[in-house]
Amino acid sequence: MSPKTKKPQRSEFDEAALFFHRYPTPGKLEIQATKPLGNQRDLALAYSPGVAVPCMAIHDDPNVAADYTGRANLVAVVSNGSAVLGLGNIGPLASKPVMEGKAVLFKKFAGIDVFDIEIDAPQIDRMVETVAALEPTFGGINLEDIKAPECFEVEEQLKARMGIPVFHDDQHGTAIIVAAAVTNGLELAGKDISQVKIVSSGAGAAALACLNLLVSLGAKPENIWLTDRHGVVFEGRKEEMDRWKAPYVKDTDKRELSQVIGGADVFLGLSAAGVLKPEMLSGMAEKPLILALANPTPEIMPDAARAARSDAMICTGRSDFPNQVNNVLCFPYIFRGALDVGATAINEEMKLAAVKAIAALAREEPSDVAARAYSGETPMFGPDFLIPSPFDPRLILRIAPAVARAAMESGIASRPIEDMDQYLDRLNRFVFRSGLVMKPVFSAAKAAGRKRVIYADGEDERVLRAAQVVIEEGIAEPIIIGRPHVVETRLKRYGLRIRPGEDFSIVNPEDDPRYRHYVDLLVQLAGRRGVTPEAARTLVRTNTTVIAAIAMMRDEADAMICGLEGRFEKHLRYVDMIIGRREGVGDLSALSMLISQFGVTFFTDTYVSLCPSASEIAEMTVLAAEEIRRFGIEPKAALLSHSNFGSRDSESAMKMRDAAHILKKIAPDLISEGEMHGDSALSETLRQRVYPQAQLSGEANLLVFPNLDAANITLTTLKVMTEALHVGPILLGTAMPAHILTPSVTSRGVVNMTALAAVEALQKSKATVES
Repeated sequence: MSPKTKKPQRSEFDEAALFFHRYPTPGKLEIQATKPLGNQRDLALAYSPGVAVPCMAIHDDPNVAADYTGRANLVAVVSNGSAVLGLGNIGPLASKPVMEGKAVLFKKFAGIDVFDIEIDAPQIDRMVETVAALEPTFGGINLEDIKAPECFEVEEQLKARMGIPVFHDDQHGTAIIVAAAVTNGLELAGKDISQVKIVSSGAGAAALACLNLLVSLGAKPENIWLTDRHGVVFEGRKEEMDRWKAPYVKDTDKRELSQVIGGADVFLGLSAAGVLKPEMLSGMAEKPLILALANPTPEIMPDAARAARSDAMICTGRSDFPNQVNNVLCFPYIFRGALDVGATAINEEMKLAAVKAIAALAREEPSDVAARAYSGETPMFGPDFLIPSPFDPRLILRIAPAVARAAMESGIASRPIEDMDQYLDRLNRFVFRSGLVMKPVFSAAKAAGRKRVIYADGEDERVLRAAQVVIEEGIAEPIIIGRPHVVETRLKRYGLRIRPGEDFSIVNPEDDPRYRHYVDLLVQLAGRRGVTPEAARTLVRTNTTVIAAIAMMRDEADAMICGLEGRFEKHLRYVDMIIGRREGVGDLSALSMLISQFGVTFFTDTYVSLCPSASEIAEMTVLAAEEIRRFGIEPKAALLSHSNFGSRDSESAMKMRDAAHILKKIAPDLISEGEMHGDSALSETLRQRVYPQAQLSGEANLLVFPNLDAANITLTTLKVMTEALHVGPILLGTAMPAHILTPSVTSRGVVNMTALAAVEALQKSKATVES
């Protein structure tokens, strides 16, 4: 093979990224209908002749397009591919994966639909003409990855020509988050923005937008020093000068960053790795704020900056350090607020409102929901928490209304919000339908100090792939049960980098020095459950679930995962026998979570109790509610039946009715209702028709079933029909965190359950210390 045709060497992560984008369907987006087309009448309403009616209504009054089409919730993400991430001018076609990714973020974080549009338009005029012609289709335009200074001209001309918001996120998204960080950093340092010295390394679109917004907040241009790859922007310089840099030109003989950094209160880096040397920090002002935002390697690494200046406050663009400046903190919510009031632009007032909302959120005391979501470890306002986490569920609740109000107050809202409380309620309901429910769990797992999770099925490909992710993400410390030579061979076969003894511990069931101790403990724990010494010796050699459970009891692991092979009930027997039940728990049960485009729903009991009694149903509901709160979600339980609020008096219906009464007694603070039909549980409208006095409001998120058949059939059917992600089964009631998965679980499912097990282990250890 010639050098020109030789395939590039790709890492395991690179291959995973390609696989992710290709399967099961190429790309990250699809179009779905929002109306049923189940019969001829539906078709007639959706197209000819019915479609003519809204067409003429819009012709008569263009404003009603927001009522009859998706335009008011549709944004165009537009790029010519001239400055894509750190990849440079790779062209519009190669930029498409990035633009699809941006579309996914809009949808996931704010429920906004997006068409990604990559255009072959390197010239300013052609790009402006192309984008301006799209106005009838969209409610807003998000310009993306367009090189400077052309991006300034394009945005300026489009804003002048178009009657919808035009927002270049690379400029203003970064600027808004930087401004929020500077606001809070200066507050902590006790400094006035009008007096501080700001030095910028980088003079591209993002850097200039940051400086311009800081000036809007009160910074003085004469206190701002601008540098780029040619050095200081000084009067008379010829290299790469334009009108956008003009406000920051200095009459000076200083030419290098090192010559102007002295006395700086704020360093803003949007340039290249390593340009801010540790020795430069010594001359900065007291309590300097360092925003080193080059990606993937910042202008100075945080540990180097802190070593040089222990009083420094540091922000980067990376997720593995505190204070991540990530555009996803704001752009979905700015567009959400702008679209919801029909804003004709995104003006300075709206941007400043977003800055203030983000800064204020970081200073808020954690809400109960946030505290639960982060296992009580929610960071507090300070040098390491100047800006909120990109996954704080309150972001949309603060930014979107602030932006909407600013649009209305500045007179550019074509559809002002009449009832702000109702609007906030709608946003709040979206938060818990966004499918981001696992993110707080992962954050909490990372903060747990790498709890030890032991995997019974350590030779399985899914476990090995999951273990690599767990190690790379810092979620837990894996312990693999498996024959070393088999594990080594499979790691090489799958192209995984992790190695036993270096990255994770391995337990060899065929040759473990603790064998006799394991056998003795098993006999001690299960001797009265039919396990003879001979049987114990066999089990400790051959049954990896038993080995994992014994390791837990010997405090050699904090949590266990098993069940990828074999029957669920067999694994359950050994977990129950060895680990046992938590004090006060009568029986074990299982909870499952489905994450779909419709939101997050929990189901119980999906795997353990064949036909639980009323008291057992009440107990499992309480345990399930406790688990749901780990996700930062307030549980709302519906006890399901073929009876709808007393419509039938069968034995099963009476059982669910009794369970509802018991539940009210043992958990009066839990929002619960029953017995009821499934549609009544999920539709307040239907529920109000049948029983207006129901204490449940909105949609139930915890569905409790009368028996295992109903729960498991519903779960597995809905999982396939809605293409939902299944998290679980989550075993409830065990004395220590232990989860039995199913043979259909994916490696992604193993990672999810590992994070959850690590959080449970953290909370158990805290409870032990407190007691």
